[in-house]
Amino acid sequence: MTYKSICISSGHGLYVRGASGILDEVDEARLVVEKLAGELTARGVKVKTYHDDVSRSQGENLDRIVNWHNDQAPHDLDLSIHFNAYEQVEKPMGTEMLYVTQQALAAEMSAAVASVGFINRGGKKRTDLAFLNGTIAPAVLAEICFVDSEADAELYNERFEEICAALADVLGGEGSGETEPPPDDVLFHAVGPCSHFGGPDDDGVSEQEGLAFHYDINEHNQHLFLPIDEGTGLARRLNPFVLYVACRWDYQITPKEMLATSGLRALVRSLATGREALAWPADWGPHETTGRTCDLSPGLCEVLGVETDDECEVIYPWRE
Repeated sequence: MTYKSICISSGHGLYVRGASGILDEVDEARLVVEKLAGELTARGVKVKTYHDDVSRSQGENLDRIVNWHNDQAPHDLDLSIHFNAYEQVEKPMGTEMLYVTQQALAAEMSAAVASVGFINRGGKKRTDLAFLNGTIAPAVLAEICFVDSEADAELYNERFEEICAALADVLGGEGSGETEPPPDDVLFHAVGPCSHFGGPDDDGVSEQEGLAFHYDINEHNQHLFLPIDEGTGLARRLNPFVLYVACRWDYQITPKEMLATSGLRALVRSLATGREALAWPADWGPHETTGRTCDLSPGLCEVLGVETDDECEVIYPWRE
């Protein structure tokens, strides 16, 4: 079956470290959580994620994670991402999924991860784990692979995206590779990698560089800019804490005047984190040669939880 809403947490915490070897369990679990959340979001699943950056003891960590999952109710499934450990070996060790009630799902998830080349250790019933015993919703604890197996670590690093996609196919249905279509009245829609630009610290633009459709600071756009030296170009005068976006707009469909003065904003959504925010059109870009779809303000990157080359969706105009 597929799920409409899933809560995913990474095992252990920032100060309560898990297994370490060739891989670090805490670091890698967090990467899997966010990548898997993005894959599920692209399939239409509502996802919430959690990483414990507070707890200082194992007991506090387990309680905090379980309580977070239960506080998100109602939802269809709880999932905790972990990595296994045994001893330093060269040989492959494999993947397994732990459960109390979800035998069929655990077996399917284990087979999915194993499909990239891991040994399939299957679903294993465990009645002694706080996460599986404490969560209200159906739950699975995933052990992606062994951190101290050289073969597992190499395969994990090589096939990371395929592992997350395979899990997402089980939990959310096979992805089409496309996002949901935008509303009918949308004039611009794009999906792809992002970057960031603008502000006094952006050395990627020259000190005197201007913007494509904002020619001066006026009543329509003054909220975009910092009150700094007028001798500096508008790109460097952008306020990096304001939420703004640049895309390769089609001026035949979205004229420069519309982008600059209409007061309409774009919805920008991260496919990795599921976060979204409204942003002001600020410039044309990035150049096609970058392979990226949109440039975001540093503040917007922080709000969305994205870094350069993370996938984002832009819809303009967005009417609330």
